[in-house]
Amino acid sequence: MTQAPTPTADIVRRLVRTLLKDERDGETADGPKVRPVGEDAGPATWWVGTRQVLRLALDRETSIRRRRELRLRDLVRPHVPVAVPSSVAHGEWAPGLICTLDTRLAGGSAEEHRVSAVGETDLAGLLTGLREVPVRQAETLGVPRVPPRSLESLRRAAAEAAERLADADEFAAHRMRQLTPSAAVQLTGQSGSPVLVHHDLTGAHLVVSADGRVRGVLGWAGAVVGDPAEDIAGLALAVGSPAAVRAATLAGYGARPCLRGLWLARCDAILHLAEALGGGVTGPLPPLLRVRLRRAWEAILLERVTDLRSVDDMP
Repeated sequence: MTQAPTPTADIVRRLVRTLLKDERDGETADGPKVRPVGEDAGPATWWVGTRQVLRLALDRETSIRRRRELRLRDLVRPHVPVAVPSSVAHGEWAPGLICTLDTRLAGGSAEEHRVSAVGETDLAGLLTGLREVPVRQAETLGVPRVPPRSLESLRRAAAEAAERLADADEFAAHRMRQLTPSAAVQLTGQSGSPVLVHHDLTGAHLVVSADGRVRGVLGWAGAVVGDPAEDIAGLALAVGSPAAVRAATLAGYGARPCLRGLWLARCDAILHLAEALGGGVTGPLPPLLRVRLRRAWEAILLERVTDLRSVDDMP
């Protein structure tokens, strides 16, 4: 397999010139102004001028997902109340590897701006819209169908990881006892009602304005057809459990998917931090892992008033 070249500013400038021969936004005598989006994005994502972003697939699997994403965004856009990026141009930047030049959505991330109460209604509209996207059409585009994760298996793994975090003075392991084995079984995902799931609703993928409104959603390449509780879990890690559950409730989700999403987020946060502390991350520990753990374990009113033993009666 041919090794893709490492993207450089010169390569990106030449590529943009090829994709947009008539575009002059931010262009100088040396070509369009380009700069990497950030260290986390690596060499694959670049700002182009002030209005566009260039994304480069570095392997064939990512290239396949990005081609599917272009079509999926068009399918999703009419159903959601927030902006979805549109492609200005796309092509291959290396043999078999796609690049897409997208419009840049105005705003910061959910890591920069706190989502307001009105922003929670934007998130509710997003969850509602995803449920309305025709599943059959999404699958026709190649969006994979993924079965719900086993919360009981996740609970067992998180309980063990919580003990390691307790030894490192990072977490009170007894808090995991709130999720009993019987409750985990009762919160099993409902495989009979799959919806389109963004599956990567991180803070970096939520475009938030300074006033706390959610203006757009990025990162649709990992979308699946499956368990809507996964997106509730993603929001719990991105904006906090109370805001995530309020948004899901406004979107019409009942106690079962909300509580399932809450515990998916809590278990994931414990496992990710434990993995990092155990040597899964080189260099300093990313502070965001601790922030996500705190967000996921914020108390919500729903769990205070809900008896998990009667969860079978929940919608």
